[in-house]
Order: sequence, then structure tokens, then C-alpha cells
Amino acid sequence: MSAAPKPIVLWAVPRSRSTAFLRIMLERGDLEVVHEPFSYLQMDGHFDVAGRRVTSTTELLDVMFEVNANKRRVFVKDTSDYDYTPLLEDERLFGDVVNTFMIREPAGAISSHYAMNPKATLDEYGFEYLHTIFEAVRTTTGEVPLVVDGDDLVADPEATVRAYCERVGLEFMPEAMRWDPGERTNWQRKAAWHSEVAESSGLVAKAPPKQRETPDTNEHLRRVAEHHRPFHDALARHRLAG
Repeated sequence: MSAAPKPIVLWAVPRSRSTAFLRIMLERGDLEVVHEPFSYLQMDGHFDVAGRRVTSTTELLDVMFEVNANKRRVFVKDTSDYDYTPLLEDERLFGDVVNTFMIREPAGAISSHYAMNPKATLDEYGFEYLHTIFEAVRTTTGEVPLVVDGDDLVADPEATVRAYCERVGLEFMPEAMRWDPGERTNWQRKAAWHSEVAESSGLVAKAPPKQRETPDTNEHLRRVAEHHRPFHDALARHRLAG
């Protein structure tokens, strides 16, 4: 019997449209989809997964691998607004996981993040931390990880998802590109952050609200964008072509 495919983790800068991507993975029906476990573990000190409460990244990976081997392939989506140093010290993250990454043009991601959380710290905008994880994976494995651009995702959803699936060893399911609107129970704590996806039935590019602050109109956001852009640009050089 061949070994089970490795769990997939999508590391995403906040407000990169990663929840919409996760929604597509949910709609497939053949994956064990886990929503932001490392973030919740960081915030709360515990996370409930597969009927068990874990209190460390070591335990969380243990459960992920167990589920992946015995039930269904695991797909995890998480965000880079936290420093996951203990996790990056676990060699299994590099050898036993398919790590993928998601970015978005900084002005759009930062404006959207600021609209949700104007008190966000510089680090919480996430591009620098995302680059740290990416470099840890690349340095340890000797391979360049897959990078998805959230703007590409909404511009050409099918081609982007099809290319992603091909790279990570999933069958592309066109029927998963549409879904019934509705909130997911494990999103309730962050319902406001996921409202657009909850109200949607598929991926559609939308113009940002006209009243939203941007790096062009807000000096603080300009400095945030200037800090994070080099990290975005370094990742964008490896962007997935649909």
C-alpha cells in the first residue's frame, strides 16, 4: 500500500482571499479541512481538532498526521499575522507537509486589513512573517514552495485552482468552484472577517469601498506598505502561473 499523500498547508497573508480558497477546498468534499488552527492555538493556547483538544503545535501536527494517514487528506489554511517560532522548530513541518503560500498586492491587502482592524501592529499585516515561513521551507527542503496570488485567484479562478491542484497532487473539481452562501460554524468567532465569503456563492472580483483608507490616503498605511512590499515582491517572483 502506498503512503498517504502529505497534508497541505496554505500559509496566507491576512486579507489575501485565502478564506475563499479554503471554501473551494471545503466544497470538494474529499478533504479534511482545518481553519486557522495555528492562529487559534496562538490566541487561545488550545485548539479542538478531530474531537481532541491540543495545546501545542507538536500535538496539533500529531493529530493532523493521524487524520491524514487514517481518514482523509488534510488541508489547513492559516494566516501569517503571528510568529510561529515553535512550529518552525519542528522538522516534520518541512519533510512531511506540503507547504504552499498565498499573497496579494500589498495595497489591497493592507487597506482591507486596516478596515477590519485599525489597531493592527506592523507585524500583523503578515507579509514579513509569511516570507519568514517561506524561506524556512525553501532553505530546509531545497525546493521553492508554491505561491498563489489572491488577485490571480479572482481574475481567473478556474485556471488558478486547477494549477494549484496539479502542483499539490489533487484532482481538480470544477463543481467545487461554486457553493451555497452561508456561514461555517468554525468561522463564528471571526465572522466579520469572513462575511464576504459567507455571503457569496463563488469567486468574483469586487471594487473596494470608495471610503476605505489606502496607502495613498493614509500616512500610517503608506509606511506599513513600504515595510512589507519587499517581502511581497520576493514571494511574488515565485507566483503560480495558471
